[in-house]
Amino acid sequence: MIGEEDYDHLYKLVLVGDATVGKTHILSRYIKGTLPKAPTATIGVEFATRTVSLDTGCTVKAQIWDTAGQERYRAITSAHYRRAVGALLVYDITQPATFKSCQRWMDELRSNAEPDIVIMLVGNKVDLAEKSAGDRQVDFDTASDFASQQGLLFEEASAVTGANIKACFEKLLKEIYSTTQHRRDREPMDPTNSMHLQ
Repeated sequence: MIGEEDYDHLYKLVLVGDATVGKTHILSRYIKGTLPKAPTATIGVEFATRTVSLDTGCTVKAQIWDTAGQERYRAITSAHYRRAVGALLVYDITQPATFKSCQRWMDELRSNAEPDIVIMLVGNKVDLAEKSAGDRQVDFDTASDFASQQGLLFEEASAVTGANIKACFEKLLKEIYSTTQHRRDREPMDPTNSMHLQ
C-alpha cells in the first residue's frame, strides 16, 4: 500500500455535471469503495485524495474536487476549477438534459481551468439501463461521437455497481501524466535553471 505522502506528481481533478448525475457517488465509490450512507446534495465544493501507482512507473496523488451541480453554486464552484489539470464531466444516461448540459460545463471548464485540461466524459448509471433497456435515454454512440468531436476521453460507468469507476480515473490520470510530460518536453529550457559546464 502506498503511503499518502509518497508521490511523484499531484494532480487536481474536478467532478462536474448537473445535479443528481452521481458525482458524489462516483467519488465515494473511487475513494472508499462504497456509496455514501446518506446521500445529500453537495453544497459548494468538497474534496478527497487518493494516491495511485501508474503503469508508467510513477506515483500520482489525485486531489479530487466534487462540485455542486446547482446553478446557485456556480460562482463558488467555478473558482475551484483553477489549476485543475483534469476533469470528469458526468451525465446521467437516463436523463438527456444532463447530456445536453455537457457543452456548457465543458466551456466553463475550458474557460477557468488549465489551458490543456484533460476531460473525461462519463455516462453514469449504466446499471439502470442494464436492468431495463428502455431507461437508457442517451445512446452510447451519440456520447462517444460528441467526445471524439470535442477531444474528450469517454467511458460509461456505474457508481452503484462500481463498473468502470476505477478505469475512468486511471485513464484520466494516465492521460494527464502523458500531457504534462509532453508539455514539459516541448517547453524551452529556462536559462536561469540550466547548469553550465566550464
